[in-house]
Amino acid sequence: EEVDIQAVLDAAMPHMHHSCESVLETYPDDDEAVADIVRQMAFVAIYNRQLDILALVPDEAEREGLRDEFVEELEDSCDDDPGRLLAGAVDMAVKNTMEAYD
Repeated sequence: EEVDIQAVLDAAMPHMHHSCESVLETYPDDDEAVADIVRQMAFVAIYNRQLDILALVPDEAEREGLRDEFVEELEDSCDDDPGRLLAGAVDMAVKNTMEAYD
């Protein structure tokens, strides 16, 4: 399934100013909105790092594990520095998750 990267970038751009903290303050009772924003930023990070997750991790169960690992990495990063830009925290979480997988 071909993804329209421009559409993803356009969707993510309005949220790029958010910190870990401000995205939660902006969407205090909307976990789904926060999850969507994180998904968009993760997609941008994966695209920018030119990672082909399906090729690197063909097994669906392993991809589930990667998602859990990513969430942990992101939570750690945001707990350490709530004022950190969310996009940076997401990118670092993607990097650390894929390094741990390698």
